[in-house]
Amino acid sequence: MDISARMRQILLVLLQEEGPISVKLLAEQIGVSKRTAQRELEYMESTLKAYEVRFSSKTGVGVWLEGSEEEKKRLLAELSQGDPYDVSNREERRKRLVLELLREKGLKKLYYYSSQFGVSEATVSADLEAVESWLTGYGLQISRKPGSGIETNGSEEDYRRAIRAFIEENIDTKVLREAYEEETTVLDPQDLLLKSEIGQVLNNDVLKRVIRCIAGMDHLQVKSLTENSYVGLVIHITIAIDRILKDETIEPGSSWGEQLERDEDYLLSEEIAAELEEEFGIRFPTMEISYICLHIKGAKHERIRWNAGEALTIENRELQYLVNEMIDAFDPVQACLLKQDEEFIQGLLAHLQPTLIRIIYGMHIQNPMLAEIRESYPEIYRKCIHVAAVLEKKTQREVPEEEIGFLTVHFGAAVFRLEGRRENIRKVHAGVICSSGIGISRLMVSKLEKTYKDRMVLTAYGKNDITPYIIGKTDFLISTIPMDPQDIPVVSVNPLLNKENMEEVREMILRYERMPEKHKEENEFSVKLEEINLVAVQIKTILKNMEFFKVDNDITFEELLIAVGEKMSPYSDRSGQIQEDLMRRERISSQVFAEFGFALLHTRTKGVLRPEFAVCMTKDLEAFQDPYFKGIRTVIIMLVPIDENGQVNNEIMGYISSMLIEEYEFLEVLARGDKEEIRELLSRYLKEYFNRYLAKV
Repeated sequence: MDISARMRQILLVLLQEEGPISVKLLAEQIGVSKRTAQRELEYMESTLKAYEVRFSSKTGVGVWLEGSEEEKKRLLAELSQGDPYDVSNREERRKRLVLELLREKGLKKLYYYSSQFGVSEATVSADLEAVESWLTGYGLQISRKPGSGIETNGSEEDYRRAIRAFIEENIDTKVLREAYEEETTVLDPQDLLLKSEIGQVLNNDVLKRVIRCIAGMDHLQVKSLTENSYVGLVIHITIAIDRILKDETIEPGSSWGEQLERDEDYLLSEEIAAELEEEFGIRFPTMEISYICLHIKGAKHERIRWNAGEALTIENRELQYLVNEMIDAFDPVQACLLKQDEEFIQGLLAHLQPTLIRIIYGMHIQNPMLAEIRESYPEIYRKCIHVAAVLEKKTQREVPEEEIGFLTVHFGAAVFRLEGRRENIRKVHAGVICSSGIGISRLMVSKLEKTYKDRMVLTAYGKNDITPYIIGKTDFLISTIPMDPQDIPVVSVNPLLNKENMEEVREMILRYERMPEKHKEENEFSVKLEEINLVAVQIKTILKNMEFFKVDNDITFEELLIAVGEKMSPYSDRSGQIQEDLMRRERISSQVFAEFGFALLHTRTKGVLRPEFAVCMTKDLEAFQDPYFKGIRTVIIMLVPIDENGQVNNEIMGYISSMLIEEYEFLEVLARGDKEEIRELLSRYLKEYFNRYLAKV
């Protein structure tokens, strides 16, 4: 099949889409301009001649593929056999060349790389000159031997520093996450990985087995790694095992490997090595265990770990002396007050331990916010250069700008808190938006409250709930979905709220907590009374009309939706609407949560006129047999009408959702299958919600 690399990329994107996609979004996904994408699409009809798949487009709607599922799968299978790599993309080609040089030691002819990348030997030679300066920065040299080829020379330690740097700069964690966590994609995990540049140069089988091995350990310390640190560890181990399996010699490392303390990080590294040895049938060198240990010590974690729950250990006390010296260097005038900020001291201590490891061993770390930090906080950044000088004296190593940027964030937060004590600080009001206001927004509110509970008031909303009244009492919105321009700022975030998202929210809090609270309208009291009455009426409605029904064990998911629709409404048109809306919501992301033992079918729908809560179980209270249910025993249904009361209904249903996860008692009662017992417990939870609601207003 003679299809260009770029056309292959376009087809792969279109095959993943269930409906039309705009040319602009298509261009963004394949990394070209809109004009380039449009030019490629002109040849689509001739490209698809051999297939019963048609290319369609409509102005204002987008582009898409039409045809049977069988024919689309045939096209996908043939596309997947080829290499989607774009020869004309010089930057991508040179990245792949660097990783190939790092992955494969030994002498290679120019023809090897020219054949590998589909370009001329002259182009490879030019690429080598372009990447040589990057390699030299990590102590690696390219040697050219006329008639024999080229090879990269350097110590194993230099190789590992370069590999870590490359991973930090280029790894696309999104592709890896999609490849091994998503179940709803058209492409299978292997196809997803292969279409990424990383998948083209790593041993895919080894990579999958490494991930399975590490994930199977279920170790809290590994789980607490940030996504980038976790993926970096996986790639690092994959490359090492690939070398061992090829009988390539791993050079003995520097003496530092023997000096590593046999602490919990080293013990974890030995556990990981033992799992890998069993999986691959190899012997893991001691030096390799040391590299894993070094990676873990220098990695960033989602949560701070203190030994035995103590804020300071003997080792930490030594760090505290260093912290005091750093604070003195930052600002001798404010030093005394800064040293009394416990939150700042504990945060800096936790940050300092992996930072020192990275500096001492020359481990590179990315700081995507560096330019913005320097521009937004120039004075604090300038002072942190003096702080870095203290670390340079301690480590006898240069401190990279990226590390100075992270120090600026820590010191900046402390300075703002210090200034805040002399200002009129208030709680800010923020709205958290998702499509319905019931599901993911509740989890986001929970995470934000744990971090900023004393600094903000959070309310979950659906996209259609945002009214002038809501805008009038809210400082800013935090949204997981695209929003039309609003009269207040909107912070766009990942549903999992990564570190960058949390930092954006923190900056918004800093901005608004010093501003006067929004003017409250004179009729606000009467509006609040109406809201309280509405909340009471809706709670009463949910309890009065709660449904409980049982179905056959062998029912399929589609049949269950039919049963739910018929149970929740006696009218066929509304019953069908409920089924359709629940299936639409399921296609967005599955609502079957095997880890909690239940499915939560929730949606906003025109199929109901009031909020509805129902519980469905099998007739013998055992697990559903259809594999789609993943062994669950209970299905909870929560339906919210599409009307002007959406915000109130979402708040109530959202609270019930949180109780399902947070209160194990709820699941125990559900498992017994007693309708009145379920209603009684639901009544208690909703009473708690109402009391909390009254306390807030």
